[in-house]
Amino acid sequence: QVQLVESGGGLVPSGGSLTLSCTVTGFNLGYYAIGWFRQAPGKERERVSCIEIDSSTHLADSVRGRFTASRDKAKKMAYLRMDDLKPEDTTVYYCATDSGGYCTKSFDYWGQGTQVTVSA
Repeated sequence: QVQLVESGGGLVPSGGSLTLSCTVTGFNLGYYAIGWFRQAPGKERERVSCIEIDSSTHLADSVRGRFTASRDKAKKMAYLRMDDLKPEDTTVYYCATDSGGYCTKSFDYWGQGTQVTVSA
């Protein structure tokens, strides 16, 4: 019954902003780490952000200063605020959880993804 559903993707011009949302069902978000990932065509999957059970937050160097990750336990949602978007940010973004509660490389559950396209 665990399910993650992303939303908020779309087409935006360079320098624009988008906020991605991840709706969590089937488990208590407070017991899991939750991260955002992306994989551009021809490139390796990249962890964009991750929030651990103690609320420690990690951001990739490529997005630090532009993206902000957050979660709302009461609403069972996680967010990725993306500012100053660049064409190289274009790809599908996924949210995923680690039932161990920490940001390891073994994430148990994944959403279907939401497409973000940034025009030049």
